[in-house]
Amino acid sequence: MISFPNESAEYRTARDTLLQKEVELRRAMEDVAVARRALPKGGLVPQDYVFDGLGADGKPAKVKLSELFAPGKDTLLIYNMMFPRHPNETRDVATSGGTAKLARQDQPCPSCTALPDQFDGAIGHLEAAGFNFAVVGKMALENLLTLGRDRGWTNMRLVSSAGNNFKRDYHAEDEAGAQLPVLSVFHRDADGIRHFWSSELGFTLPEPGQDPRAIGTCEILWNLMDFAPEGRPDWDEQLQYDCCH
Repeated sequence: MISFPNESAEYRTARDTLLQKEVELRRAMEDVAVARRALPKGGLVPQDYVFDGLGADGKPAKVKLSELFAPGKDTLLIYNMMFPRHPNETRDVATSGGTAKLARQDQPCPSCTALPDQFDGAIGHLEAAGFNFAVVGKMALENLLTLGRDRGWTNMRLVSSAGNNFKRDYHAEDEAGAQLPVLSVFHRDADGIRHFWSSELGFTLPEPGQDPRAIGTCEILWNLMDFAPEGRPDWDEQLQYDCCH
């Protein structure tokens, strides 16, 4: 048992009770991870989707889904960001950088931009551990690359699905063409590339008063807020702030 300076007995009793709940949460998280790893084989992808991306020479090129897998790395994580933003999005648009030149309806979702902001620093570690990662938007490649430069993304592979049905097929786009935030995982085996798992919490109803937690434990920013006494505020990510640092 540990204690911190000047804490009361009341605090320590409550904290020890909370600690047991945290142990239970850890156990539940591992149980979910075990169950996820035990999923039966997912469906083979219906085609080797062709994206617009950057080739090995750094120039725009056609990039197949299969080419997003590096040699010896058989798992690919893809974050489908809402770029362009959802038609009902009302938050402010970018006011600086190249992205600011885009029309409101063509600008990115602030929340879907905040997630790659958090992912970018982790990508080098993820790839070193043997995984592949890419961000897909349904925007012209030039606009994706411009957003990456504006945000300071240096590690993530950015590809455009503007010329294919990838997002529609994997539920990152609704029937009306509106973009949806979905994290998908694909795995390559002897038979080809299979869909392994996608985030589906966003398609379920959250508990009353609860954040939807569409991508759950990947949402670094919101999980950090959970450690604070205030908890998650009634707030949404923005493309820029006036009050930071």
